[in-house]
This record gives sequence, structure tokens and C-alpha cells, in this order.
Amino acid sequence: MKYHPIPSELFKGNRDNLASLLEPGSLAIFHSNDIMPTSADGTMPFIQDADLYYLTGIDQEETILTVFPDFPDPKMRVILFLKQTNEHIAIWEGHKYTKEEAAQASGISTILWTDQFTQTLNTLMAEAEKVYLNSNEHIRAVVEVETRNARMARHCQQQYPLHQYQKVAPLMHQLRAIKSSHEIDQINTACKITEQGFRRVLEFVKPGVYEFEIEAEYLHEFLSNRSDGFAYEPIIASGANACVLHYVDNNQQCNDGDVLLMDVGAGYARYNADMTRSIPVNGKFSDRQRDVYNAVLRVMRAAMEMLVPGNSIGEYHKQVGLIMQSELVGLGLLDQTDIKNQKPGNPAYKKYFMHGTSHHLGLNVHDVGNIYRPFETGMVFTVEPGIYIREENLGIRLENNVVIQENGLLDLMKNIPIETEEIEELMNS
Repeated sequence: MKYHPIPSELFKGNRDNLASLLEPGSLAIFHSNDIMPTSADGTMPFIQDADLYYLTGIDQEETILTVFPDFPDPKMRVILFLKQTNEHIAIWEGHKYTKEEAAQASGISTILWTDQFTQTLNTLMAEAEKVYLNSNEHIRAVVEVETRNARMARHCQQQYPLHQYQKVAPLMHQLRAIKSSHEIDQINTACKITEQGFRRVLEFVKPGVYEFEIEAEYLHEFLSNRSDGFAYEPIIASGANACVLHYVDNNQQCNDGDVLLMDVGAGYARYNADMTRSIPVNGKFSDRQRDVYNAVLRVMRAAMEMLVPGNSIGEYHKQVGLIMQSELVGLGLLDQTDIKNQKPGNPAYKKYFMHGTSHHLGLNVHDVGNIYRPFETGMVFTVEPGIYIREENLGIRLENNVVIQENGLLDLMKNIPIETEEIEELMNS
């Protein structure tokens, strides 16, 4: 990894919190992600399973964690299984965790090699009454390949059919939705690196540059600051491309008069930032562009005021929609007839603002968390309204990352330029 080590207290605290939620006599099992193939002998970059990382801090394939708080032998209540290295692996793949390094990173004292898992599982299952198994239950997940966690579930139910099986995902969603101070520190670092990338790009953008050149400027700054790289596939969208919500081709030339929408974020220690800024390619907004931009900025700031303990995603999005509706009327994009004739469940503002305003942020960019759960202190959200006017080849979105606190928000991106005047000044300095 490129990032600085994270205190193992974070992962130990996370395991303790999980243990407190397990029913008596329960065993929980977590697997790392697979290394996924491409074609021939190619593989995709390894990305650790977020739940396993949350509980261990171990960023390596073929890793397993078992948590059994009630096991009679204290040494077997938390066990970390690691891939055992050898000379061949060291030569071809490089260094892997030693047991001592893994103990220091995770705070786990009992560490075995992964080839000892099957026999150890027999010992654990002999004492377990209930078994918590993991699965990806994000409401937007599309899972078309069988994961290690899925194979584990199938194996357990075949080999140990008389045990009671439970889902651990709801417990992980409950825990991961509230970020500790250590986690907020990592997200804040990712946000600061993202800011450095944005400030670099403000000096670089001018008519004639290509979107992929801008992407390269971000990546250079991110990697130079120990980032994992992009937290997600970056959107560098100029002109009409900004009206495509998930545009990732990033292959067009930026023209004089275009607004450039950039939805980018740095990853750091597997935690993520998620920023969007919209800037004029030539360094100066037109009057119309400025009006639309400031309308989005007003919606963003109004939305931030609603991210308070006790509110909920559903009600919050309704409230933001009404504010956006008013702004669209002010811009001449909607009128009272449009509003009067709108259909239930399909408000008129959706023509120009099609997506939600906020989502959880953390180890996943669209982090886990129950959307019906009221907001609580320690939750981290994006705030990202936008207006997309296809007939004007104009799309503007603004996005910051915030922490809900008891008395007001902590805006982790408050230092990233967002006012039109500041952006123009920096682009023309």
C-alpha cells in the first residue's frame, strides 16, 4: 500500500462493536475479495472486500476473518487467516504480510495460514449454534459472479446443514454508517488530496485541452500524495458530455465557451472522497452559466442545512426537490403549468435534476447504510445537486462531503474553491 499505516485501534474497535451485536454462541465469517481475471493471463487490480478491511485493516487477497466471542478458548475468539508466502510468490508478486506484520496492522494476536482454515472451521463449528455469513446487500449492487463469501455460504450450508444461519450484512451496514474519528481522518485526507488535484487542474484547463489530459493531471497529483488513485472512474465531461450522468469516455476536446464538469475523488487507505466541480473552460462563466451555477450552489447549501440528526433520506430528497423546483422556475426551465401537470412520483424537476442529492460515503463511494434509518451524528454524506440542460449543452453539478454533527455539519471540502469568482480568479491568475 502507498498510504501511511492506520492505528490498529480502529479495527479492534470495529471488531468489538460487531461482537457486541452477535447473538450468544455465534460465529461470524468474512472473506477477502477474489483477484478477478480479465483474459489470457491478465487480472484486474485487487480491491479488498470493504467489510473485511473494516474489521482487520488487511489489504491482501486470500484473507479470512472469524469472530466467535463466546468460544471457550480466548485465543480462538478472533482468528485471522493469511496467505502463506514462499520464494516463488516473493519473486513474482513481491512481499506479503508476515504474521507479525498482520498482527501489528490488525491488532489480532491469533494468526494462522489460510490452508489451516478448513480444519479450524471444524473446531469452531462444533461449538457454534449460529453462523453469520457475509454477502453484498447494497441496494444498488449488481452481482453476476460468485464471490468468496458466496462460496463460503454454499460450503457451510452443505457441510453443516444443522446450524442456524444469519445475515451479517445488516449488522455491518448498521456499524459502518457511523464513522469513528479515525475513519473521518482518512476520508478527510482523501478530500485534501482531491483538493490538491482540483487546484492543479484549475491552472491547467484552457480551450483545446482534452478531457483525458485533465484526468492525467488529477492522477499525477493523487499518486504523488500517497493516494490509492481515483476512488472511482472519473467523470471529466465538457460541454454536452456533462449532461450524461455517468460519462467516463473522457476523450473529447474542451472548447472555448464550454463548462467542464469534473466528478472525481481520491482514494486514501481504502477510504474515499467524492467531489464534483464545474468550471468554465475559458476561465470565465457566461451570464447564463453563472445563473445556473449559482442556482445549483443555492440548492447545495440549502440541502446541507437539512442534513441534521433525525431527518431521513426520503424526506430530505423531497425537501431538496421542492427547492430545486423553485430554482428551475427562476431559470425559466419550468413554469407553473409544468408543476400543475406533473405526475405523482415523477415531479417536473426530474427533467433537469434526475438523481438523488446525497449518499453515504466511506470505504465504498456509495457506502452501505440503511436508507430508512434516520440521520445520526457521525454519518458521512455527499451533497451533490445538479442541473442538466441538454438543449443548451450545459450540465452543472457541485458536490462536497460532509459529516453530520450534533450542532451543524463538518464540511470536509470547505476549502475547495466553489464560488464562481474564486474559480475565475484562480483560473486567470
